[in-house]
Amino acid sequence: MKILIIGAKGFIGSHLVEYFSSKGSQVISCDVKDDNSNPFYIKVDKFNSDFNSIFSAHDIEACIYAGGNGSVPLSIENPEIDFSLNTISVDRILAAIQKHKPKCKFIHISSAAVYGSPVKLPIGESESVNPLSPYGWHKYISECICKKYSTLYGIQTCSLRVFSVYGERLTKQIFWDIYQKIKKSPVVTLFGSGNESRDFIYIYDLVVAMDLVLNNLKFTGQVINVASGIEISIKEAAGTFCKLYDPSLQLKFTNEVKPGDPSNWWADIKQLTDLGFAPKTKLAEGLSNYVKWLKERE
Repeated sequence: MKILIIGAKGFIGSHLVEYFSSKGSQVISCDVKDDNSNPFYIKVDKFNSDFNSIFSAHDIEACIYAGGNGSVPLSIENPEIDFSLNTISVDRILAAIQKHKPKCKFIHISSAAVYGSPVKLPIGESESVNPLSPYGWHKYISECICKKYSTLYGIQTCSLRVFSVYGERLTKQIFWDIYQKIKKSPVVTLFGSGNESRDFIYIYDLVVAMDLVLNNLKFTGQVINVASGIEISIKEAAGTFCKLYDPSLQLKFTNEVKPGDPSNWWADIKQLTDLGFAPKTKLAEGLSNYVKWLKERE
């Protein structure tokens, strides 16, 4: 299968490139950075990408959009940039697919941020959306765009509502933030009470899930939760990370609510398990790999 990975230089995208290449797929990488070492790499403009030229020149069978903005704070600070990267780009890609490769499967990496703070757990895909940030709203709008192209034009799309993914190469979000604070003080201070929760999924489990979706799903514009299906408190997750990095570290919580952050997340992943998915990596194991990667970079 010839797969186009847009956002190939990013955290999720780089792992997707490695995984599908190792499985024998022909991978075309696409991103906004330079890369003269890869003959199957295409550089695009960050805000004015010409996806028509890409899809007209290559026999692409599947496309995964792993690009865009992944920062909730940035979306709050500059929602126009977030809308351009996370929403307009999706429409442009699908317009190019419709015109040049209408049989191409398209996977949109959405986010659990579309749910906001749910009223009940675990969260199923049928629950109402209530984003707390421009990032969440723009991801939801992009899901609607995918559904539009499937319903009106027969384009094969799906949106994956990814929960809290972590692992090697991640340079944002809670564990990276803790790592940055460790460099400054043996006392790590975090927002919230620590009783907030997330559903963490290790990066390798995520790419395996996406492989299962690509090969087993009927692409009709549907949304699917991608997570481990396990709820873990921030206090436990942060404590595990700190113990793995340095057992002498101390954790403190401010009880302040960070703008755009939900209280509790726990995913119902029945749709995903029906495709054959079963998470393999426990949080402690995944964080151990992540801590090793961090220390190797020091």
